Amino acid sequence: MSTLDSKVPGGPLKDKWTTYKDKIDLVNPANKRKIDIIVIGTGLAGGSASATLAEQGYNVKAFCYQDSPRRAHSIAAQGGINAAKNYQGDGDSNYRLFYDTVKGGDYRSREANVYRLAEVSSNIIDQCVAQGVPFARDYGGLLDNRSFGGVLVSRTFYAKGQTGQQLLLGAYSAMNRQIARGKIEMYNRHEMLDIVKVDGKARGIIARNLITGELERHSAHAVVIASGGYGNLYFLSTNAMGSNVTAAWKTHKKGAYFANPCFTQIHPTCIPRSGDYQSKLTLMSESLRNDGRIWVPAKLEDVKAIREGKKKPTDLSEDERDYYLERRYPAFGNLVPRDVASRAAKERCDAGFGVNKTGEAVYLDFKSAIERYGKEQAKIHNEENASAQRIYDLGKDIVEAKYGNLFQMYEKIVDEDPYKTPMMIYPATHYTMGGLWVDYNLMTTVKGCYAIGEANFSDHGANRLGASALMQGLADGYFVLPYTIGDYLSHDIRTGAIPTDTTAFEEAENSVKDTLDKLVNTGGTKAVDYFHKKLGNIIWNKVGMSRNETGLKEAIAEIQELRADFWKNVRVPGGTHEVNRELEKAGRVADFLELGELFAKDALTREESCGGHFREESVEIDGPQKGEAKRDDENYTFVSAWEYKGLPSDAVLHKEELKYENIELKQRSYK
Repeated sequence: MSTLDSKVPGGPLKDKWTTYKDKIDLVNPANKRKIDIIVIGTGLAGGSASATLAEQGYNVKAFCYQDSPRRAHSIAAQGGINAAKNYQGDGDSNYRLFYDTVKGGDYRSREANVYRLAEVSSNIIDQCVAQGVPFARDYGGLLDNRSFGGVLVSRTFYAKGQTGQQLLLGAYSAMNRQIARGKIEMYNRHEMLDIVKVDGKARGIIARNLITGELERHSAHAVVIASGGYGNLYFLSTNAMGSNVTAAWKTHKKGAYFANPCFTQIHPTCIPRSGDYQSKLTLMSESLRNDGRIWVPAKLEDVKAIREGKKKPTDLSEDERDYYLERRYPAFGNLVPRDVASRAAKERCDAGFGVNKTGEAVYLDFKSAIERYGKEQAKIHNEENASAQRIYDLGKDIVEAKYGNLFQMYEKIVDEDPYKTPMMIYPATHYTMGGLWVDYNLMTTVKGCYAIGEANFSDHGANRLGASALMQGLADGYFVLPYTIGDYLSHDIRTGAIPTDTTAFEEAENSVKDTLDKLVNTGGTKAVDYFHKKLGNIIWNKVGMSRNETGLKEAIAEIQELRADFWKNVRVPGGTHEVNRELEKAGRVADFLELGELFAKDALTREESCGGHFREESVEIDGPQKGEAKRDDENYTFVSAWEYKGLPSDAVLHKEELKYENIELKQRSYK
């Protein structure tokens, strides 16, 4: 085990980033034209990085497995993006955003990186407005804000329930400008299957053309991994079905440490699972918790009646409802952080209060908001004796203007009108705080290989606050990486083009070819999804919202057994030189089967509860925080960074000690 150097610059926290930028080496415009950069992934992080690096003059090769960068999963982000603009005059600041993010992450993130994120957040909004992103505006035309979980201010900018889509279109338009200029070479329907190292530096990739099946060699002076997170490890998640860990995992196997893999976010507001044949889950934006109130029936007999169809949720009076978040966390109410809200929903459902047929759902109710907005609008319209129906209609119009597309999506999936009947929601896997370990420069432990956005671990600790994923992705791509990568590339201006006809490229290509051939020639009888579903069940049941030593050890053994069965009995029809979706899935599931074991091993090693990592052995047993997660700052105030050694069971733990000089370490309280 070694201690990692995060390369955080010295000096006061608020001056670190500015001082760093003032002193780094630069590459002049003429030399930038001689340097190639590969970017894997074209979501918000990869798309913004590709556009910005190309704008600076570098030659960029961008890769995505989708048929267009517009199909990146960033498009599915709904609620908004945080920034410390303080437009509401409610006391927000860079420091408060920094503090909320560190506290929300349960004090398991790096101070310097988080403060830098807060510092550049305002620039993101300016950049996106300049691109034409249609953020919501108030009556006077100014940019509007709303609240998200874990904070006491309104700092979330939004575009109805389509914020990710609009931000991605902004980044995509910036990319298209550079594609037209010839500065970005776009490789759609290509999947990175290995990274190539030359003399210890990342110098290229092996990619598979998903249309022809051809393996291609691509070289560059630096490689940027922006391929997103690994939530599909659980099989059922809110991620796009194609989202995978392959690019990050292949990089890990070539020497990049994988940090905090067990830090996974379970989102509290998702449409509940409806059966065993479901292939993914649907997110209902956290923004709904601004106006929606979460509850379950207070009496078990009412729960039973609702499940049997003898009662409707609207039949229950206020006294017959348990608004359990408002009861348990009066200071934050329904806007507690995601990990807290998810565990609270699980606790109620485990106690028998789940309201759907599977017992895994709670209500998200907008009746109070519709009535409140309706009365407010009636006053504005001078309707002193407005009827109940008129108040409902006025209130519904306001709610529809804010969340209409989300309500429409819910109604299409569930076939119930959420304006009249409370939504049913339940937690689901949504985001991964773990990822490739990076230093302050966003470089992994492989020289010349960078990881940005959800692909790295750097900013969110053990739990991400809502609306911070878009902030981090765009911060890394637009405002951080373009500075830090230049410092590294300034030493490559005399290197020249990187040849691909070398032993390093040949060996990497042959290794990829052997793996693909092995998959299609296994001759098994079980479909890829059979293994993926079994893995997802193991992870959800034993490394999900609640974890314990016995379950984690069982999970490790079961995953090892499942992985062995996969390589003996998986069936992949078709060949390698054609469109083969099953082959694509098989390669991704093979990587999930390795990551899954490391995931459980990391959770077993961290014998504390923090953020999304809840160990049943580490719980507050008395006092005002009874039942809440209990951290162990004395023994676990570090980042776990795992080095690949051949098998997940052989992985070696390295630690980056976390130092808090500007924030006091203390137990989180949202009560």
